[in-house]
Amino acid sequence: MSKIRELRKLGQSIWYDYIQRSFITSGELKKWVEQGLGGVTSNPSIFNKAIIGSADYNSDLKRLINENKSVGEIYEALAFEDIAMAADSLKPVYSSTGGKDGFVSLEVSPDLAHDTEKTVSEAKRLYETVNRANVMIKVPATPAGISAIRELIAAGVNINVTLIFGIDNYRQVAGAFLDGLEYLSDTGPSVAGGHTVDSIASVASFFVSRVDTAVDQALEKAGNSELQGKIAVANAKIAYAEFEKIFSGPRWDALARKGAGVQRALWASTGTKNPKYPDTLYADELIGADTVNTLPPATLNSFLDHGVVAQTITTGLEEAESRLAQLTEIGIDLDAVTRKLQDEGVASFAKSFDMLMEGIADKKRQMNERSLGP
Repeated sequence: MSKIRELRKLGQSIWYDYIQRSFITSGELKKWVEQGLGGVTSNPSIFNKAIIGSADYNSDLKRLINENKSVGEIYEALAFEDIAMAADSLKPVYSSTGGKDGFVSLEVSPDLAHDTEKTVSEAKRLYETVNRANVMIKVPATPAGISAIRELIAAGVNINVTLIFGIDNYRQVAGAFLDGLEYLSDTGPSVAGGHTVDSIASVASFFVSRVDTAVDQALEKAGNSELQGKIAVANAKIAYAEFEKIFSGPRWDALARKGAGVQRALWASTGTKNPKYPDTLYADELIGADTVNTLPPATLNSFLDHGVVAQTITTGLEEAESRLAQLTEIGIDLDAVTRKLQDEGVASFAKSFDMLMEGIADKKRQMNERSLGP
């Protein structure tokens, strides 16, 4: 049995943090699905590397340019086709799990991260255009995004909430999900192909490795090496403890009786950035029920080679709480760190999206010049 299937027995689904046309058309994605893969995630950085950094899309680029499509239209044609094909490849997982797994994620433009109304409108458009039941639309957990999440869940759109770094922010995300579910249960979906309360799905993407990167720098300045490499996992474990509290009790029970499923915790940014740390650190330490870990290719291969399958997310909770308390005692404000990380994450994705648009514009210009000839 593959380790991916062993993890599924413990309640964790493994998603692939990568997408590219040849990955789908070559049958590689299908092979991963056969090994137990539960989903695929994308973001502007991944699409930038795929579309601009490979020749996979050149024939389609040429066709779209000849059709005089704009840069934005070219991007959407390429990205939507990848997402639709990945969703179709994952449909057997979606069907066999009763709609609990088998998702592919597509991100709303990061330029809209601080505009609730435009995020809602764009997310609905993306969802209706791709027209796959197992597509999740990614929305960042910014203040504007929180309001958008509430509205989109209420409309029946599957949502992958991204760029969550802090515990308070996670509570806001889960609260918005519950608010949306309650509205959806009363009114039903309002988008084409929208889900009812008993079939809608959502994940809360809690970022991990970037927390250690930022906090380790602060710890080094403070002369503390004991806590280095320990805070990201501790932060995630506390978040999971909050998950268990939120998705229990009278409010949740009322929704569960209507068939609602929990908003699973998804561990994102789980590739180890510090070479001093084990390369499977954020895979080994965050395994448990109702979780997803979206792993980049190198980390997934490392985990399959030497990762350890064991229930770990609920172990060492007191130690995790102690470590966060020690962080406060030495004067490091984790809330401030995580807020800054979210701001930087939004800016980074926006930059990648701009680079992608510029790259497509360059390819369009080059192909037009070649077609004109001397």
